[in-house]
Amino acid sequence: MILAVPEEEGLVPAAYWPDGTKGAPELSAAAELAVAERRGVVRKHEPSASADAEPTDCIAYPLLANGQIFGVVAIEMTSRPEPQQRAVMQLLQWGSAWFQVLSQQEKAATNERLATVLGFIATCLEHARFESAATALATELATRLSCERVSLGFVQGQHIHLNALSHSAGFGSKTNIVRHIEAAMDEAFDQQATVVFPAAPDGRVQLIRAHAELSRHQGGGSICTVPLTGDGRVIGGLTLERPAGQDFDSETIELCERVASMVGPLLDLKRRDDRWLLRKIWDSLQTQGANLVGPRHWGLKFSALTLTGLMIFLSIATGDYRVTAEATLEGSVQRVVTAPQDGYIAQAHSRAGDIVHAGDVLATLDDRDLKLEQLKWASEREQLLKEYRSALASHDRAQASILSAQVSQAEAQLQLLAEQLARTQLIAPFDGLVVSGDLSQSLGAPVKRGEILFEVAPLATYRVMLNVDERDIAEVASGQQGELALPAISGETMPFTVTKVTPVSVVEDGNNFFRVEAQLGQSSEGLRPGMEGIGKIHIERRKLVWIWTHRLVDWLRLWVWSWWS
Repeated sequence: MILAVPEEEGLVPAAYWPDGTKGAPELSAAAELAVAERRGVVRKHEPSASADAEPTDCIAYPLLANGQIFGVVAIEMTSRPEPQQRAVMQLLQWGSAWFQVLSQQEKAATNERLATVLGFIATCLEHARFESAATALATELATRLSCERVSLGFVQGQHIHLNALSHSAGFGSKTNIVRHIEAAMDEAFDQQATVVFPAAPDGRVQLIRAHAELSRHQGGGSICTVPLTGDGRVIGGLTLERPAGQDFDSETIELCERVASMVGPLLDLKRRDDRWLLRKIWDSLQTQGANLVGPRHWGLKFSALTLTGLMIFLSIATGDYRVTAEATLEGSVQRVVTAPQDGYIAQAHSRAGDIVHAGDVLATLDDRDLKLEQLKWASEREQLLKEYRSALASHDRAQASILSAQVSQAEAQLQLLAEQLARTQLIAPFDGLVVSGDLSQSLGAPVKRGEILFEVAPLATYRVMLNVDERDIAEVASGQQGELALPAISGETMPFTVTKVTPVSVVEDGNNFFRVEAQLGQSSEGLRPGMEGIGKIHIERRKLVWIWTHRLVDWLRLWVWSWWS
C-alpha cells in the first residue's frame, strides 16, 4: 500500500507484501496513474524475450475519503483473463470502502476523545480558584470514568501532597487514606511514569507496592496513577480508583494521560496564583537558588558572581564621605547705605551690580530746601551781628548778651544745615560691589530717614553660606575642609573652611536646613556676591557601602520605629 500526497511529497510507500520486497517499477507506475486519473487502472507488463518470466498484471485503485485521495493500493499478479481482472478490481473497491469506513470511525473516536479532553479543560476554566477547580475536575473524572474516587495532588518539596478529592470539599491531611494516596502518587512520581494496579500481564516491570497497599485498604479495587507534567518535569499526580473487577483498559489510560498533560499546567498555574505573597517570594527564591547551583543558567550565575564581587568590594573599599549642600557666596562684610534724612531722590549715580570705589557718590538727595534754610539762617545771623554791635556801642550789656546767644544759635543752625547738605550725597564706604539698590527708576521719590537705599559688599573677602540638610548636620563641625563649585566659574573648585554652624534651622521647599558659614581659602577675580553653587564638606573616610546606603538605612529605621511604637 502506498500513501499518496500529491501536493507535498508525491507517493510515500507505507506497506509491502511479502515482507522485504520493495515493489517493482511497473507497480509504482500503475499506482501513480491511479492517483493521477482518480480511478482504478490495469496495466499489463510483458517481460523481455531474454527474461525467463511470465507476463504480469499491475492493478491499482485509489483510496478516497470525503473526495480526497489519501492513498492507493497496488498489486502485481500473473496475467489473468479480463473477467478475473474485473473481479480483483471489485475486491479492491470493496476493500477501499471498508478502509474508508474504518478511517472515519477512527477519526470519530479521535474527535470524541478530543471533545472529552476539552470538556475537562472547560471544567477547570469555569472556576477562578485552584481548590474549586481541582475538586471539580476530580469529580468530573470520577463521574465520566466510573471511578469510586479520583485524587489530585501536586509536588511540594520532594513529595506529592494531596490537594483535592472527588465529591469532597475538604479532607483531613493526617488520615490513613490520604497517606496511602500520597504514597501511591509518590511511587508514580519516583518512576516518572503511569502506574496501574493490577499490572497488565504484558506490561513493563514497575514498582507497585504503594498501589497494592492502597488497593488492599480499599477492598481490592483497581488503581491508576498518572503523573501531571509541566515544563518538562513532573509537577503532580492524578490517582483514579475503581471497584474490584473493573480494570483500567489502554484507552482509558491513554485518555487519562492526555487529560493530565493538558490540565496539569493549567491547574499548576491556578495553584501558583492562589499562594500568599510571602509564599510566592519564598518559592521564587528557592527556584532561583536551584537555578544558581544547578546546571545551565550561565547568565544567572555570572550575574550572581558579579553582584557578589561588587558587594565584597563595596564592603571592603573606603572613600571620602562628603556632605553636599547648596551654597551661596556673600561678602565677608556688607555695609548698608541708608537715607540720612527725609527728602527726595535727585540723582542716581550707581545701581546694583556696579563696582564702586571708596568716596564715589552713589546717589544725591534734593538739597534745595536745605539751601533755602541755610540762606535764611545766614541772613538772620548777619542781622543779629549788626544788632549785637549796636548794643555794644550803646553799652547795653544785657541786650548784648542776649544777641550774642542768638548769634551762636544761628551759627549752630548753619553748621547743622552744612552737615545735612553734605549728607545729601550718598557716598560708597569702601571699594566693593553694589549688591542691591537701584534708584534710577525712582527719581523724585520721597525717602524716609533710615530707609535702606544701597547694600555694598567688598570684592576682596567673601564667605560661603551653606544650607546643610538636617539629616547631615550632626556630621558637620567647625574647622572641617570643603570645596565650592560655582556654575559661573566652571571647571574650577575653591577650598573653604567651616567657621560656624548656626543652631537655627531654615525651611525651604518643604525641607529643613541649617545654615553653615565657611571662609574661602582663596579668591578669584570672577567672584561676585550672590553667586550660587554646590559645596561639599569633607567628613572622613568610610566604607563605600555605608556612603551609598546610609540614607536609605536611616529612613527605614525611622519608618520601622514610627510603626513599631
